Amino acid sequence: MNAGLLELPLVFFTVLAQAAVGTLWVFAYVLWQKEAETEKSRIYKLMFLPLVLLGIGFIASILHLGTPIRAFNSLNRVGESMLSNEIASGALFFAIAGFYWLIAIIGKMPSGLSRIWLVVMVISGAVFMYMMNNVYHIDTVPTWNNAITSWQFYLTVVLMGTALGYALLHPIRPLCLLPWLFGLAMVASVAVVIYQSFTLASIHSAVQQAINLVPEYVWLNIIRLLCLVLANLLLCKSNHRAGLLFAVLLVFGGEVLGRIIFYGLHMTVGMAV
Repeated sequence: MNAGLLELPLVFFTVLAQAAVGTLWVFAYVLWQKEAETEKSRIYKLMFLPLVLLGIGFIASILHLGTPIRAFNSLNRVGESMLSNEIASGALFFAIAGFYWLIAIIGKMPSGLSRIWLVVMVISGAVFMYMMNNVYHIDTVPTWNNAITSWQFYLTVVLMGTALGYALLHPIRPLCLLPWLFGLAMVASVAVVIYQSFTLASIHSAVQQAINLVPEYVWLNIIRLLCLVLANLLLCKSNHRAGLLFAVLLVFGGEVLGRIIFYGLHMTVGMAV
């Protein structure tokens, strides 16, 4: 658990970046619809929030690296290092989404170009998430180098994206499908936690058992999943912006807690080749 708390900059970077990507996908879905034409000015104003979250996430990543210079140096091995690929793809996604918002908010975005740009934004976001996931598939870290890591990262994209996207846009456009999608992702998260609790017992090195890395594993996950359940109830039942935003905070808190557990489970076995 202590190891997870020491990686708080990475916790916030990964969760906020995943939240921003998922939310911007929801925005792309809404903006793609012709029915949204009359509400585009309001949607563009709200679109600034996930961009702010992404910016805060990148600031957190720089805090982890120590200085901005190290962030630029980490781009030296693009194509060879997954860390370099993650930063490069993240910066590209940020630029694509940011310039889309800037051109749209000043009213200079042609409708035809808008659709193409939205597709490119969605694809670049997917590439960013794929690169982020691959950073943690390390041969010498058996607690991370498995499908559970991928499920956890991608489910955060869905959980945070649907919750925040719904809270921001539902008052403007009916998005009744999103709470159901959130519910499915929540059920998948429960299944991932149950499966991981069994697999941790079989992972060990010469000096430690993976199951002992986070002694509070069960209780922390119970708290996390309760946050998701309460958030799902609010998303389904609440019609007020305050209730929806509180649901987003519950999801964010739950995913931050889950990511702290993730980093707390770091252990190495053997040597990298």
